[in-house]
Amino acid sequence: MLLQGIFPPITTPFYPDGNIYYKKLEANVERYSRTPVAGIVVLGSTGEAIMLSDQERRDVLKVAREAAAPNKVLLAGTGIESAIETLRLTEYAAELGYDVAMVRTPHYYKKQMASENILAFYRTVADHSPIPVIVYNFPQATGYDIPADVMIELAEHPNLIGIKESSGDVEKVRRMVEGTSHVKRSATVTETFDAVTPRMLAAASASASGNGGELVSVGVLSGAKDAKPSSSAVTVVGKMKTRQKEVGFQVLVGAAHKLHPSLDAGAVGAILAFACPAPTACYEIYAAWKEGDAELARLKQERIAKAAQRVGDLGVPGFKYGMDFNGYYGGPARLPFLPLTANLKSEIEQLLADIRN
Repeated sequence: MLLQGIFPPITTPFYPDGNIYYKKLEANVERYSRTPVAGIVVLGSTGEAIMLSDQERRDVLKVAREAAAPNKVLLAGTGIESAIETLRLTEYAAELGYDVAMVRTPHYYKKQMASENILAFYRTVADHSPIPVIVYNFPQATGYDIPADVMIELAEHPNLIGIKESSGDVEKVRRMVEGTSHVKRSATVTETFDAVTPRMLAAASASASGNGGELVSVGVLSGAKDAKPSSSAVTVVGKMKTRQKEVGFQVLVGAAHKLHPSLDAGAVGAILAFACPAPTACYEIYAAWKEGDAELARLKQERIAKAAQRVGDLGVPGFKYGMDFNGYYGGPARLPFLPLTANLKSEIEQLLADIRN
C-alpha cells in the first residue's frame, strides 16, 4: 500500500467539560478531506488517544471514518501497551474500513523493552493484524527510541509496511532507508500514482457490479502473492483505472521543521501534527520536493520552520489553538493539559499570520 504524501494526525475535539465534541470531529475531517493531504491519521498523539477510554477510542474511529472522503488513506492509531489489546483495537479499526494500523512502541516498562521484546511484539501484531501495520516511534513522549537496526529487521515482515519516525533524527531516517532498500513490494495505485487501498477497490467493484462495469479481483489489484500484474498494465475497476507500483519499506517522519531534509534522506512522506492547523503549507513542501524543485521546497520549509517548532514545543494545546486560528475547531485539551495563556495565544497568532489554510 502506498503511503506517500502528507497525513495530519487529527486532534480529538472536546467540549469545555471534557466530553468529546463529535460534530466538530466530523467537520474537521470533512475539511481535511478537501485539502491535498494523502490521508488522515486518527488516534495519534495529537489526538490525545492515551487520554481516551476504550469506548471513546472506538467512537472516535467510527465517527472519523464515516466523515472521511473515500479517496483518502485512513490510518488508525491502535497501539496499546499489550499486543492483545493492540490487536483488539486494530481488528475493530479494520472492521470499520481503516486501511492501516499505526502502532506506537510499547514503553511503560521501558527498561524491559529489549530488542527481542520489541521484535516479538510487532511480529505478533503484524502476524494477526487484518490490515497492514506501521510502527510509530515517538521517543520524546515515550522515552523509548526504537533502534534503527531493530526497525531494519522488522521491515522484513510482509505486513509491516513502514514507520512513522518522530524522533527528528534525519540521519536515523537515512540509515533506515538504506538498511531496508532491499525490501521490494507491489502497491496498487491510480493512473496518476495516487494511493489505492483494498477498501477503495471494494467500493469500485461494488459500483461496477451495480452498473454493469468491468469487475476485477481485489486480490489481484491489491498485490496478492498469487497475482503478478505488470507495473505498466492498466486495469479498470468501475470508473477507477489502476496500475502497480514498486514500493519499498516506507519511512514517514513526524518533524515538520525537518520535512525537506528528511525527504532528501529518503522519507516518502510525513505524519505531521503541524498539518492539523496548516495542512496545505506542509503539503506544498512535499509537492515542491516531489517535482524536483529543491529551491522552492527549501523556501516552503523555511516558511513554516519556526512556527512548526514553536507550536510543537507548546504541544497539543498549541496545535489546537493554531487550528482555532486557522478556521478548524481545536478547542480545549484534556487535563493535565492546561489552556494557553493570552501571551502564548498571541505568539501563535503571529507565527501563523502568513500560514493560513
